[in-house]
Amino acid sequence: MKTSKQAGNRQVVSPLRTGLGNDLHRLIAGRKLVLGGVHVPFAKGPAGHSDGDALAHAICDALLGAAALGDIGRHFPNTSPQWRGVSSLVFLRQVRDLLRNAGYAIVNIDATVGLERPKLAAHIPRMQEKLAEALGLNAGQVSVKAKTGEGVDAVGRGEAVRADAVALIVKFDNPSS
Repeated sequence: MKTSKQAGNRQVVSPLRTGLGNDLHRLIAGRKLVLGGVHVPFAKGPAGHSDGDALAHAICDALLGAAALGDIGRHFPNTSPQWRGVSSLVFLRQVRDLLRNAGYAIVNIDATVGLERPKLAAHIPRMQEKLAEALGLNAGQVSVKAKTGEGVDAVGRGEAVRADAVALIVKFDNPSS
C-alpha cells in the first residue's frame, strides 16, 4: 500500500516515510554507560528504567514515528517491571519486527549522540555494528556521529547524554513477498 495525498490537482504517492526520534538521560554514578548496545567505560551512566541507552531509544522513536506506530513509551513503558534493566537492543529488535509486520523495511538510520565526555570516536564502529545487527541491516545503513555540548546545557556540563535520530523506511505494496 502506498501513502497518497491530494496536492492541488496532482496526486502525490510515495512509499517512503521518515521519522525523528530523540532521547535525553541524566548521568549518574553507579550506572554503566551503554550507547548503541556498547558498554563505554566511564564513571557515570544514564538514569533509566532499562539500560538507559539513549541512542537506541532515539532510534526506536524515529522508526516508530516513521511508521506511525506510537513511541517507545507506548511499547516499552517504564512502569513495567518487564523492561527493568533490559538491553535496549531488545527494544530495537521488537521495533524492527513491528515494522516488518506492518509491511515496512528500514532503509537507513542517521543518529547523533551528544556527550561531553568520554570521547566516543573509538566506539562508534562497534555501535554501528550492534545497531545494524539488531535491526537486520548492513552496518553501512546505520550512521552514528558524536558531538560534545561545548560546555553549554546539561550535556555540555557533563550532566546528561542526548541522542537524536532520523529514520527512513519504505512501505511495500505486498508485505508478504
